[in-house]
Amino acid sequence: MIYLVGFLVVVIGWFIWQSRQQKKEEAVPLPDTYPALLQENVAYYRELNGEKKKAFEDRVRHFLNHIRIEGVGTTVDDLDKVLVASSAIIPIFGFDDWYYPLTNVLLYEDRFNADYQTTGDDRNILGMVGEGGALQSTMVLSKPALHDGFANETSKGNTGIHEFIHLLDKVDGATDGLPEYLLEKDHIKPWLQLIHKSIRDIKTNHSDINPYGITNEAEFFAVVSEYFFKRPDLLHEKHPELFARLEEIFRQNPLENSH
Repeated sequence: MIYLVGFLVVVIGWFIWQSRQQKKEEAVPLPDTYPALLQENVAYYRELNGEKKKAFEDRVRHFLNHIRIEGVGTTVDDLDKVLVASSAIIPIFGFDDWYYPLTNVLLYEDRFNADYQTTGDDRNILGMVGEGGALQSTMVLSKPALHDGFANETSKGNTGIHEFIHLLDKVDGATDGLPEYLLEKDHIKPWLQLIHKSIRDIKTNHSDINPYGITNEAEFFAVVSEYFFKRPDLLHEKHPELFARLEEIFRQNPLENSH
């Protein structure tokens, strides 16, 4: 009986602590300057209506209150934080109560290699999600690449979004371009067939999709998702079948954000 009472006291205490932590987190407001930074630098946010903008800001606030963003060989300012958070929120904005299995994001001063070094040869990596060891639950991004993905609004690419798509893909246990939990069961096979057809088109120069997408199914998914969020107008025009499937996967249509 004594042990049961003690156990109940611990459990109740834990719930009280959790409740206080949640209230404390909710009480931390988004800095006043952040909506203006979003408006100026994030085209996706700019297209949202007023109600959706408030929802986006709240998701950004929640992300920044739970994920540490640190610089490696560089400083981290408010714009860096806004761009990282936006990269994370854009792909999941159509989902309620969905959070990444992530604890921190490292911003590097430049490109890096597979050993996360910014000096020496083979420094051609712009972003990477840690697969284990010390970098488990960590994302690494090139700061210049992060900024370029938002500054160049006519491009089809965004490094930050690309890496967060990999995290979404990974949730079912495999980074394979097949987010099974986001597709109707009878749409899984057609999605794979569409990926393979699109990769063949890229290989034969019959597609405007980034050739990096031919690397494998996971990279194709990330690349075409960047395209979906950066240039939905163009993807809808040139690849309507891909657009429709991505609309299903992400539960949103970026062309209708202002509605």
